[in-house]
Amino acid sequence: MAQGRGWEGAVLRLMRAKDFTLTVTDAQDVTPDYRRLRLTDGGLLAATGVHPTMWVRLWFTNADKPHQRAYTLVDPDPAAGAFSLEFALHEGAASDWARTAKPGDTIEATVQGTGFEQPAPAPSRVLAVGDPASLPAINSLLAALGPAPATVWFEGGADGLPWPAGPGRHDLRPVPRQGSGAALVDRVKAELPSLLEDTPAPYVWIACDTRTTRTLAAYVRKELGVPKERVHALGYWRAD
Repeated sequence: MAQGRGWEGAVLRLMRAKDFTLTVTDAQDVTPDYRRLRLTDGGLLAATGVHPTMWVRLWFTNADKPHQRAYTLVDPDPAAGAFSLEFALHEGAASDWARTAKPGDTIEATVQGTGFEQPAPAPSRVLAVGDPASLPAINSLLAALGPAPATVWFEGGADGLPWPAGPGRHDLRPVPRQGSGAALVDRVKAELPSLLEDTPAPYVWIACDTRTTRTLAAYVRKELGVPKERVHALGYWRAD
C-alpha cells in the first residue's frame, strides 16, 4: 500500500509502518470551518492498541502527487473498531477531501511514529498552546492527565468547537491569529512566566504551526529553563 506514495511512503515502509483502509460512516459539520468524520478503522485499533493523543497519517492526492497529513484519533472504540477525526477546514487537499467526505468513502491511513509518555511526576498544572488543528490532541491530553488543571492559549476562535475536556474545567485563553502567530507568541511570553512561578510540577505542551511551535519551545526551554522532559512541542502545520 505504500507504493505510489513517493519517498515518504518508501521511508515509512522501511520503518515497518502499518497501513489500513478507513471507511467513513458519518459526517458532521461542527462549525462552518470544522468537520468531524466517524470512520471504521479497518482493523487498526486491534493491531496497534490505543494511547492518548494517538494519531494516524492520512494519504491524499495533491497535483497528482501523494500528500500525507496527521490527525489525532477522537473517541477511539476498539470494541467497535471505529474512531472519529476532526478537520479544521482551510485550503488544501486534506480539507478538500474532508469537506465532501460521505458515508462509504474510504481513505488510506498509516500508523508510525505516534506515542505518549505520562509525565512523571504528574503535572500540578498543564500549560498548553494550540489551535483548531491540535484541538483533538489537546482534549485527549487533558483527559489523559486526569485532575490536573490546565491553562490553554488557543489561537483562533474557540466558539462552537468540541471541548469535552475544556473551558468549563480549564482556563481557556483565546488569542486571535495575527502576524503569522506573533500575537500568540507575545501573549504566551507575557503570561506564562508568572504561572510557572506558582506551579511546582509544570508540563508545557505546544502544538501549533511549525514556526510558532519552534519559537515558543525554544523560549520555554532556554529562557524560562523548563527541563526538556517537562516540555512537549510538535509543529502541527506549516504556515505559508
